[in-house]
Amino acid sequence: MASQSKVVGVDVGGTFTDLILMDADGGDIRVAKVPTTMDNQAFGVLAALEETGVPLDEVRSLIHGTTATTNALLERKTSAAGIITTRGFRDVLELGRRTRPQRYGLKGHFNPLISRERRFEVSERMSAEGEVLVELDEEEVRDAARALLDLGCESVVIHFFHSYINPIHERRAADIVAEIWPNGYVTMGHAILSEYREYERGVTGAVNAAIQPVLDRYISRLRDGLAERSYKHDLLVMQGNGGTVSSTIVVEAAVKTIMSGPASGVMAAAYTAKDAGMPNVITYDMGGTSCDAGLIRDGVPQVNSELELEYAMPIHVPMVDVHTIGAGGGSIAFVDDAGMLQVGPESAGANPGPICYGRGGERPTITDANLVLGRLDPKALLAVENPVSLDAVGAIFERDIGRHLGLDAAGAAAAILRIANDRMAGALRLVSLSRGHDPRDFALFAFGGAGPLHASALAKELGIPRLLVPARPGITNALGCLVADVRHDYVNTVNAPVMDLDIERVHAILAEQVAEGRATIEREGVEVTGITVLRSADMQFLGQSHILTIPLSGEEVTRQELQEGFEAAYWSRFEVELPEIRSVLVNLHTAVIGKRKDVPLGALAHANGADGKSTAARRVWFEAGWAETPIYRREQLPTGAALGGPAIVEQLDSTIVVEPGDRLEADARGNLIITVEGG
Repeated sequence: MASQSKVVGVDVGGTFTDLILMDADGGDIRVAKVPTTMDNQAFGVLAALEETGVPLDEVRSLIHGTTATTNALLERKTSAAGIITTRGFRDVLELGRRTRPQRYGLKGHFNPLISRERRFEVSERMSAEGEVLVELDEEEVRDAARALLDLGCESVVIHFFHSYINPIHERRAADIVAEIWPNGYVTMGHAILSEYREYERGVTGAVNAAIQPVLDRYISRLRDGLAERSYKHDLLVMQGNGGTVSSTIVVEAAVKTIMSGPASGVMAAAYTAKDAGMPNVITYDMGGTSCDAGLIRDGVPQVNSELELEYAMPIHVPMVDVHTIGAGGGSIAFVDDAGMLQVGPESAGANPGPICYGRGGERPTITDANLVLGRLDPKALLAVENPVSLDAVGAIFERDIGRHLGLDAAGAAAAILRIANDRMAGALRLVSLSRGHDPRDFALFAFGGAGPLHASALAKELGIPRLLVPARPGITNALGCLVADVRHDYVNTVNAPVMDLDIERVHAILAEQVAEGRATIEREGVEVTGITVLRSADMQFLGQSHILTIPLSGEEVTRQELQEGFEAAYWSRFEVELPEIRSVLVNLHTAVIGKRKDVPLGALAHANGADGKSTAARRVWFEAGWAETPIYRREQLPTGAALGGPAIVEQLDSTIVVEPGDRLEADARGNLIITVEGG
């Protein structure tokens, strides 16, 4: 029987599917990077596994980050879902908040995930204190379920008023529907989000119902494909909160897999940066389709429960706080009707991809711009089927961009990089400056296939003194799958002034959350080395709508701890004291984390003790102009190697640009530490 000592992390991106396979002791490392198969992501995952050449009966653990649910929502390729709600609240999904999709404009149009004809009301009502005002009409529930089936609904969400405080009606309605419903796609709103705000809870429940069948079919296809190849263990799936969950229960809360891919990258960044002695980093992940920015403080990624995936689609489950913009290597550049150069958000994706991929792409992209400016080696590009000459790429740049702006091919490419860098710098500001963090207090953790190409320019723009480029930047998201722990998050609404709190009830809620998390981890059967618990509270001043989250030390929290913690957080954020206004405890959060075995990061370093000399040179464009630039192979940079910019460092999965004046050093863990000029 084959030794089952290997673990696999595989992440599906918009352009490439990335994979890392290693022995438990780090002795054998295999990597794979294959084009993503958008029609069925499982094909790309299986192709990446086959590329390693390792039989799956030697693998004991496989962890997977997926964009299946995120893409289904963004493209509105969801399943037909219905909703059963409290009488009088049929239109809760459309009421929304007083927000606008554009800064200037008084209205915004959107289509709710569940159309009005598939929304049914039944008689029931609960008070805000959890008292039954109107008993549930069970026959109306049965009639509504049958009507939804007649309309072709595949899934259903039950969303009752104030169910977060007393869920007995939702539970009973779910039992009734389950007797009629032909599958298990029955969502209870309170089970997904036990929090006040009917609109946000309703939308979150509707999202879960709409993507449950999509995720279930995808996971089933993947599990079947793995089983056919002799994989006999569970498949773990990345969640948006940065933790993993067993594939046997992931469909129950499908909504938690949204933003799975970006979350895995942030978790890898936290793990790697902390190991390198840099617990405070801004993460910058630039792939083929998008750019994701996040922030890690004291080794802990920031988590947010208020994602709005698109206008009027709030998803209130805990997720790693990542800001995403459409600026990836495949982002298309064009001149708009006003004669302005624009970059993204439309992407060439994996097919046809950038012009230089040779798959039929004919529109300039950021990757093509880097190629024209000498930052990429045309002979070392991945996934190229029919090589396109540099002259041909340049001719398209002159035709589509240059002639409109009076620029040659290189000038057009440089303009594209400036526009793209400006947009990406804006994303980094949103996760740092806009949240009260000074970027100069952080390092920039650059990864993704295209991230290290632009990182130094962005660091200069924000005054960030140092860059950290991990050993395998192009497959860091796959590493995130390997290092992520099992995690389950819980939230319950209290919504009471701190001085009037029933503190015993607070203790009971926190204890129940921990017990539920431990029970879920035990039910999954995933191997963990221990369990840790993180607790926090959402608080606000009475009469205000802005919420701040504060950490809690344990279950036995006191009123004084809550009050002092909130005052400190409020002062840190706004530098204002409001002692005359009472503070309110809104929600209690608990994250129950099952710690998985550590991953030996040193094994990812692939330096072979070479002398670190440049292998070649070529002309490369920088802001100061063209410069003859030495080219280094990363695997030939030994530990402790130091060099000054300008320089280009190339490896299989990425290219690192060292700007003039910057200094690069290779540490013992395989990371490259770049000190930015003036940093």
